[in-house]
Amino acid sequence: MQHSEQPAEQPFWRTKALEDLSPTEWESLCDGCGRCCLVKLEDEEAGEVHLTRLACRLLDHGTCRCSDYDNRFDKVHDCIKIDAAKVRTIDWLPATCGYRLVAEGRDLNWWHPLISGDPDTVHQAGVSVRGWARCESKVKPSNMHRYIIKDFGA
Repeated sequence: MQHSEQPAEQPFWRTKALEDLSPTEWESLCDGCGRCCLVKLEDEEAGEVHLTRLACRLLDHGTCRCSDYDNRFDKVHDCIKIDAAKVRTIDWLPATCGYRLVAEGRDLNWWHPLISGDPDTVHQAGVSVRGWARCESKVKPSNMHRYIIKDFGA
């Protein structure tokens, strides 16, 4: 009797649309880079949004995770809840974002914790804001424009 090998089961992000993910699957797609927590400044006259190297006051700069995730919307008035529809329309999400990659039908990067099995590989790969971002609460609002960046990698 011959053994036939069973095909390896595909990971959920390769088989499901964003809209079909369970809450646990959705949360696990976040790679922990912290780039979506960077402050954006809007030039209302030009209709442009500029990314800064300033991070939300709730971002833990060591882990690049929200220090009060469950209460973030109550504490930060302009915190944006990212959902499947927003992933497809927000242009400031980095090209490396797990949500964006899955929405575009692409695979996760080698350093993503779901691939590597280690939440630190995103930092080791230099993709996160660890050691690079500055807390917004330490900068006067009138000086925030000084922290505008062109891009933080693709």
